Amino acid sequence: MRVLGIETSCDETGVAIYDSKEGLLAHTLYSQVSTHAEFGGVVPELASRDHVRKTIPLIEQAMSEARCTKKDIHGVAYTSGPGLVGALLVGAAIGRSIGFAWQVPTIGVHHMEGHLLAPMLESNPPAFPFVALLVSGGHTQLVKVEKLGSYEILGESLDDAVGEAFDKTAKMLGLGYPGGAALAALAEKGNSDRFHFPRPMIDRPGLEFSFSGLKTFAINTAHQYGLDEETRADIARAFQDAVVETLVIKCRRALHATSLSRLVVAGGVGANQMLRQKLHDMVKKENAEVYFPRQEFCTDNGAMIAYVGCQRLLAGQRGDLSIRVFPRWPLDKIC
Repeated sequence: MRVLGIETSCDETGVAIYDSKEGLLAHTLYSQVSTHAEFGGVVPELASRDHVRKTIPLIEQAMSEARCTKKDIHGVAYTSGPGLVGALLVGAAIGRSIGFAWQVPTIGVHHMEGHLLAPMLESNPPAFPFVALLVSGGHTQLVKVEKLGSYEILGESLDDAVGEAFDKTAKMLGLGYPGGAALAALAEKGNSDRFHFPRPMIDRPGLEFSFSGLKTFAINTAHQYGLDEETRADIARAFQDAVVETLVIKCRRALHATSLSRLVVAGGVGANQMLRQKLHDMVKKENAEVYFPRQEFCTDNGAMIAYVGCQRLLAGQRGDLSIRVFPRWPLDKIC
């Protein structure tokens, strides 16, 4: 089965074509970062307008790269939630319309399920079951994954998602938006011995997260010591060290709690090099394995939506002609 996938949940327009036998045939992406950077965050109306402008040209580009015509496409998948309602509606409307016009089945895909299964696009995909760490701008969750559609939330953030905490701390340090990658780059220049930030919620049992206090600790440190170039780097290093160690500790706990030996890491923060290295070190000691998607599939993309859509269409699932999106959609409520 060959599926066209469309991702428009936030500020990136992604389109891809995935074949169940041949794998990923093409993927294209347009990022709106430059559009939203001057506002310090995503402006929903501007995001929706850009999706309207870019989705069809990207579909045409992906079809050309895959050397496909509409007769070669057997299904269409699009992100139906969670995300910005206007942005989601653009992809849903286009996806449903193409499916109707080309007379192929369509299906709405959960955005976080796409991230969760993005490592399946790699040459050495993880086998079920596994524990997944989803870390993005809007989500921080540990999930037990039994099979496609069978997800149990083991723990999640009680306040800020880790990506949100990265962006807010980066903004305080004057690094602009989005700030996660910039903060990580600045942290490489920092002195790890100067500041020690708390590791939130590791002194109690459980797999929940909390990052708002850590963000506040960084702000208070900046107020106390100022923000000269050296201090900015040292704060960035202390913040990143605290986040990474916290995530590693909770991942180890999740592996122990589930008696599983495979860990999958997905979402934008999964591109952080320190996090990757520390998790590799941890699973080696635990006689376990860790899997990551390639860097370009950590952030939002159409390939993950095409993959999940293909698996669900192969399982016989189909959407009707209605156009419905879900700005809020818990991962453990899908099946």
